[in-house]
Amino acid sequence: MKLKNKLIAGLVAGAAAFFVGLNQQVSAATINNDYALSASEGSSLRTSNNVIIAHATGTYAPAVNNAIFEKRTWYSNGAYVQYIVGDGGKIYRVGAEGYQAWGAGSWANANAPVQIELAQTYDQAEFRKDYVTYVNLLRSSAIKYGIPTDVDSSAWRGVKSHLWVTNHVWGDHTDPYGYLASHGITKAQFAHDVQYGFSSSGNDVNPTPKPTPKPVKPANKKQVDVTYAMHQRNGHWLSPVKNAGSGANGFAGMPYSAHDMLYIKVNRGSIKYRVHTIEDGWLPWVHKANKNDTVNGVAGIKGHTIDGVQMYYTTPSGETYQQAYYRSQSTQRAGYLGTCADNGSVAGYDSWAGVYGEPLDRLQISINDHSNF
Repeated sequence: MKLKNKLIAGLVAGAAAFFVGLNQQVSAATINNDYALSASEGSSLRTSNNVIIAHATGTYAPAVNNAIFEKRTWYSNGAYVQYIVGDGGKIYRVGAEGYQAWGAGSWANANAPVQIELAQTYDQAEFRKDYVTYVNLLRSSAIKYGIPTDVDSSAWRGVKSHLWVTNHVWGDHTDPYGYLASHGITKAQFAHDVQYGFSSSGNDVNPTPKPTPKPVKPANKKQVDVTYAMHQRNGHWLSPVKNAGSGANGFAGMPYSAHDMLYIKVNRGSIKYRVHTIEDGWLPWVHKANKNDTVNGVAGIKGHTIDGVQMYYTTPSGETYQQAYYRSQSTQRAGYLGTCADNGSVAGYDSWAGVYGEPLDRLQISINDHSNF
C-alpha cells in the first residue's frame, strides 16, 4: 500500500478495544492507540460507508514500525490507514474510523470507513495469528457499518482488496494477495474466511469443505519461445531478443534511451500486447508482429515515448497453462521494476510494466508456467 491523495484537516481519536469475532463466538482484541493521529492530524472528512479496504504493507517489517512511520509521515508522505495488524495478532490504530484515510485513492478513501494493513512476516506461526485478527477485523468492521462481508464481488459495496480498487477504479497495487499467497492463502480461501470469520480459538467458524481429489492429468508443457524487439525513439530497430537471459542479450531496448515501437511474437500459442505512451496513453492491442507494418504489426507510434507495456499469452488447447511473465526498467531509476504476469490476471504480480511518465528503456519477457525473475 502506498498512496497519494492529500486532504488536510482534523481527526477524531477512537476507542481502545474492538470486538473482532462474530458468529456467536466473539474474541476481543485490544487496540494499541500509541500511534493514533491526534485531533489536529489527518482528514476531517467523513466517509460514506460502502467498502472496507484490505491492504498488505508490501515490506517485511514489524507492524509497530509501520504504525510509527504512518504517524510520523501522514502529511509528508500522504498515506495512512485506520488500522495496522501484525506482530502476532496485534492491532495498531493510526487513523480514526469513519473519517477518510489516505490509502487507496480518492474514491476508495471517500467510501471506506475502515482500511486495514496486514504487516508482512516470514514467520508462519506469527502470520497465522496476524491473519486471524486481520480477517476478523475486516469482517466485524463490515458488519459494524452495514457493509456486505463478501470479498471482491462485482458489486460496489463489500470488503475490497487493494487489487479490486486497482482493477475497477484507479491505481497499480495488487495487495494483499501476493503476500497471502506466500503463506498459502488463496483468493477463494480469503473470501471464505472473511465471510465466516474465526472463533476465539482461531478455528474456522464454517470450514471450507475439502473437495474430492480429481485425477491428475499428465503434464503437456511445451517450450514457448518469445522473440521481441524495441525501436529507439527517432532512431532504428534494435536487435531482437529471444526469451530473457543475462547481460546485453537478456533484454530488448537500449539502456538510458527512450523507445517508441515494440513487436513481440511467439513460436506457439498466441500473444497480444499494447503500449502506453507519454503522449497518447494506452494504445490499442496488437496481435501481429511485423516491424515493417507500423500500423498493425507493432505497438507504438513513431516518435512517441513508451512508458508502459502490457501483454497476454494464450496457451494452445490441451497444453499445460503458461503465461507471459515480464518486467522493465525506466531511464529514471536503477534496477528492474516489479514482475508482471499477463495483464493482471495473476494475483501477486503487477498488471503492466513501467512507470507513467518515465521512458521505458529495457524489457524482459519469459513464457512459462512460473516466473523465473
